[in-house]
Amino acid sequence: MVERYAVYDEIASGGMASVHFARLFGPLGFSRIVAVKKLHPTFAKDPQFVAMLLDEARLAARVRHPNVVTVQDVVTDAGEILLVMDYVAGEPLSKLLVEGERPPPAIAASVIVGTLHGLHAAHEATDERGVAMDIVHRDVSPQNVLVGTDGVARVVDFGVAKAAVRSQVTRDGQVKGKMPYMAPEQLRGGTVDRRVDLYAAGVVLWEMLAGRRLFVADSDAAMFAQVLDRVAPPPGVSPAIDELVLRALARNPGERFATAWEMARAIEQVIPPASAAEVGAWVQVRAGQVLEARSKRITEIETDAVTRPFSVRRSRDDEPTMPAGRPRRAGLVIAVGALATAAVMGWGWLSLRAPEPPTVVAPQPAPEPAAVIAPEPSPTPAPVAKPTPPAIRVAKQRSRRVAPRPAECYQMGADGILHVKPECLSDSIKR
Repeated sequence: MVERYAVYDEIASGGMASVHFARLFGPLGFSRIVAVKKLHPTFAKDPQFVAMLLDEARLAARVRHPNVVTVQDVVTDAGEILLVMDYVAGEPLSKLLVEGERPPPAIAASVIVGTLHGLHAAHEATDERGVAMDIVHRDVSPQNVLVGTDGVARVVDFGVAKAAVRSQVTRDGQVKGKMPYMAPEQLRGGTVDRRVDLYAAGVVLWEMLAGRRLFVADSDAAMFAQVLDRVAPPPGVSPAIDELVLRALARNPGERFATAWEMARAIEQVIPPASAAEVGAWVQVRAGQVLEARSKRITEIETDAVTRPFSVRRSRDDEPTMPAGRPRRAGLVIAVGALATAAVMGWGWLSLRAPEPPTVVAPQPAPEPAAVIAPEPSPTPAPVAKPTPPAIRVAKQRSRRVAPRPAECYQMGADGILHVKPECLSDSIKR
């Protein structure tokens, strides 16, 4: 149990980290399934890999696009960093492709176009001040393209991405990424920009259209030589498609597409992409059994009676979800006190607005004008608007009720307001 999350079994595992099912708990019984990424134990205590994971969280959080899996939260568990992401029902492209089998070109176009749109969002991302972050993924490959049953391709894993705001800097001569998908300039350790991602997307497109790997070697040294020296052959689909793919795979970066958006538009014009429903159906055919088992596991997790212990740190919004049975006497006392205060204030208001004794306000024949303005009290004063006399108002503020007084205790002042004669005031009020 990690703060508001209950972490369950593993979904997938890579070289440095693993991804797990998790359940997010919110207020008022809210919960949903998410994915949690954490480093393997051998890397969890290494400051360099922890810095890479935090950099990934910062970069991915700034890329908001339907074709990118965004990091939603970062939590810690016993000093370990965990990234919380949306759970996507789907599989990496690497597990959907079968050696020797070609998916329909329209399916390949849809997946790569979605990937390119996600990459373009990353390339154009800015920080909080609107300054370009210059993000380059550097690890575009079938393993890092997640295709969902909703038919949407999403870019994942910005762990080795290059960015101007990245705190973990690549050492000189250190190359990061998967060698068969690296552009020649990236493999040499030279300056890289967004065009290395377009080259990698071109390799993935080539492999989907050809139904086989582009570069195959028995050792890293042989692979290194192939990527640097071998000119990629056309995939052999059609002249227009072959020309497009070879442009993406140009060894000279200046001969490639300038942006991922430009490359996506070019693919759409040559190969009309399949619909999301068609891509989703293809995913179901390729990984139906795995996805069904995963769906059953999610059902078990959602029906699991997991409750958060009291020691879990909460915000105030989470308080309604605290399990019943934990006394809240302080809150109850405060609530009762508030109600009592409201009642007293309401009674005071009503008493201040209460009508005067009937003998005072009852309609009487109007006296002569001179009798009304005379300083002597009028035996039958005319009904007028009755603001509370100052002495009575003071008494009300002290929450003390003033007994009704006979009519002869009132006199009409020159200001047209009824006043209580001083001799009629009680000793307590006089004081």
